[in-house]
Amino acid sequence: MSATDHIREIEAALSCAPVARDAFVVESWRRCVEQHGLDPARPSPAYIVPETQLRAHQERAQRLTSIARSGVAELFRQVAGQNYVLMLTDAQGVTVDFFGDANFEEDLRASGLFLGADWSEAQSGTSGVGTCLATGTAVTVHQQDHFDPHHIPLSCSAAPIHDLDGSLAAVLDVSLLRSPQPKSTQALALHMVTSAARRIELANLMAGMRNNWVLRFSARPEFLEVDPEAALGIDDSGRIIAGTHHALALLAGAEGAPVLGCPVGDFFSLEVEDLPAYSRASPSEERRLFLASGRCVYAHAIAPQPATRPRPVPMPPLPAPLAALHAGDSAVAKTLRVAANLAQTDLPIWITGASGTGKERLARAIHKVRDETAPFVVLQCADFPERELDDILFGDGRGQGGLIRAAQYGVLFLDQIDELPRNIQSRLARAIGDDGIRPAHGGAPIAVRAKIISASVVPIAQSGLRPDLLYRLSGAALALPALGERSDFDGLVDRLIRRITLAMPLSYRLSEAAREALRARIWSGNIRELKNTLQVAVAMAQEGIIDLDHLPAPVVAPARTCLPTAQGDLEQMLIRSGWNVSRVARARGVDRSTLHRQMKRAGLRRP
Repeated sequence: MSATDHIREIEAALSCAPVARDAFVVESWRRCVEQHGLDPARPSPAYIVPETQLRAHQERAQRLTSIARSGVAELFRQVAGQNYVLMLTDAQGVTVDFFGDANFEEDLRASGLFLGADWSEAQSGTSGVGTCLATGTAVTVHQQDHFDPHHIPLSCSAAPIHDLDGSLAAVLDVSLLRSPQPKSTQALALHMVTSAARRIELANLMAGMRNNWVLRFSARPEFLEVDPEAALGIDDSGRIIAGTHHALALLAGAEGAPVLGCPVGDFFSLEVEDLPAYSRASPSEERRLFLASGRCVYAHAIAPQPATRPRPVPMPPLPAPLAALHAGDSAVAKTLRVAANLAQTDLPIWITGASGTGKERLARAIHKVRDETAPFVVLQCADFPERELDDILFGDGRGQGGLIRAAQYGVLFLDQIDELPRNIQSRLARAIGDDGIRPAHGGAPIAVRAKIISASVVPIAQSGLRPDLLYRLSGAALALPALGERSDFDGLVDRLIRRITLAMPLSYRLSEAAREALRARIWSGNIRELKNTLQVAVAMAQEGIIDLDHLPAPVVAPARTCLPTAQGDLEQMLIRSGWNVSRVARARGVDRSTLHRQMKRAGLRRP
């Protein structure tokens, strides 16, 4: 359907002509025009709220977000293989938590399936989130159901999440960037997101009612313990003080009678003294309760918990760019938490980790959290001789300003910082100190306004840098463990397979034998080597199952095995030093440029 046809269909619907759309879609179109003043002939791109505004929304929603996160993460694990994106929005329709594939961040951001996107009906027209907020019900808004033509490729299923008092507090949305299938194929997605929202409400009530009775109930006894349908919070006097949406709606009935503040005996054939009889001490099929209407439900009463010391305030969720870097390893999570706290400061950061552990990826994630519109400039310190490095960093006096000035108000990432020549170290220390960059043609010095992130394969203390530079770069140290030391290996493997196969028609998975073989390998190349291995395996597996014979042979040694004795000694020195060119050059009594030439002649390259 073209944009013109879409506009004509909206005009027809608003003039009460019959259209093949759900009634709630037509009503939403009407609100878009009559209440919000939107025009389908003037499509507008997705709106992402400013960072400071997003933080305010996240702080207000922090309690519910922290409770919902495990449930949302579990749902994402179920649907990620089908290329879905999950968003949790607050009651204003602003996305405060987000799960999506980091490889498609630009497309997701452009489409509004991203952290900070405003999906309220007034801002974005008919959408899963906006229409769910407007109606208070779970909906699927599929392709041409959207009011704004900009959102027509999307398919969005959303369900409301209510707070303890029955008010609509958030929306859980599962969306596809593109869905060529008919709307009916999203019935399962709608069911899954509705079930997840119900479970989040239950978890929220359990967390908020620890010091009160909780009465959970279900229409079927076999589901009562594992997946109850609804729950109420009841105080010591027997009054209902909280409830999930389904529970409050069930008790209110068609008349919408008040529920909160009323005695539980007004609705069930029991008093507060009877609640202990509905504990797990008796079989679930014997714990029957009858509503005033005569309807039977099965109940489970949970007694108030004894008073405990106040629980610590839950930590806010990691920003999405950082959260995408781990899959459950506690050490990595701790490192990322520090990175999140430091991202908005001007403090320098030093990242250590073996080759392939993701040092540059972490630096780029910090940059995105800080301000992804600002420059991100990379310098591989080991790739250039000293004279070239000087011009590259500080400018050559012929109109080229240098990388430091190119990174102003952004991030300058200095990889392999321990390879920086001593003379360059001295000048860099002065530049990022009080002196600034002194232009070659004279004039006032230019202050350095970039956040500097350094990286090396050795810890700060072993870097060999001049002390004056060392202390200017070592504001905070972040360490990335080698792949073999991480406890989230399986999660990383699954995430990488999802990224590699995101645009492929098949859903790929590892056989248990292949997974065990990957766990047993020594990953000297770390995550980079693992990613390459999985890319080859996916290309070899035609049926979607990656088995042992699809895995390429492990990389155990460089391809070149023989060198003349002098060159072999040179190679061993490089290996023992962690390929620190500066250190080997000093040990051999030559400058770095000479050593670079010797390495080139010998065919030696850093792994």
